[in-house]
Amino acid sequence: MQRPTNITEIVEHRPYPLAGGDWIMSQYWDRLLFAHWPVKPTDLRATVPGQFELDCFEGDAWIAVVPFIMNRVRFNRLPPLPIASSFLELNVRTYVKHKGEAGVYFFSLDASSPLAVEAARIWFGLPYLKAKMKARFEEAEEQDKWLEYSSSRRDRRAVDAELKVRYRPVGEIFESEKGSLEEFLTERYRLFSLKGNRVLKGEVHHIRWPLQKAEAEFECNTMLNCLGLPANKLGEPHLLYSESLETLEWAPVSLETKS
Repeated sequence: MQRPTNITEIVEHRPYPLAGGDWIMSQYWDRLLFAHWPVKPTDLRATVPGQFELDCFEGDAWIAVVPFIMNRVRFNRLPPLPIASSFLELNVRTYVKHKGEAGVYFFSLDASSPLAVEAARIWFGLPYLKAKMKARFEEAEEQDKWLEYSSSRRDRRAVDAELKVRYRPVGEIFESEKGSLEEFLTERYRLFSLKGNRVLKGEVHHIRWPLQKAEAEFECNTMLNCLGLPANKLGEPHLLYSESLETLEWAPVSLETKS
């Protein structure tokens, strides 16, 4: 799929206008797996800060484990960062609303780059954590290639957690339909976080996700255990794959102070 040269010109799909001012960072999210599980809102509510309302689809809350390769990270008008332009990242996330605005809430973001971990914690207030991570393609025909992905969190700021999974895309590339579960799970253009007593909002832009169905085999997945929701008790996940997506990020904005 050929990409537009300037994705800020492609905005018709967005549920609300682009953020004001200039974007500050560009990233490519490559070879990404969305592994989502539906959960009862009552089972998730205690794990999400009270400033946020759970964003549900047909009565279910959703929690996701999202491994991918972060590539070509750069600041606006600058070349890619020489020591942190490419690394592995693994997100655990759900979906929330804050004063009627929908977005992503991250429980954790493990990364193989210590520099990226510390910078994102300071600037965005996001719960980035250091982990030892590897990604390797099995030798096979292109249509049969599996990506072997492993992560072992080793960070004193959180409990240990591990992921060992192999995954691959299946079928043709498609875009999610309006109102579908796939759109709800993927077409997100805002994130929320807490930094101290402040709610931060970060705006993101990209074209509609080029998606494929996916297959995945989980050898180990303890990424959700600290939430009291072990994946082996949640049933089969909803799986989607995306080969590559260019994204733009804006500086986070402080929304309120807790009383």
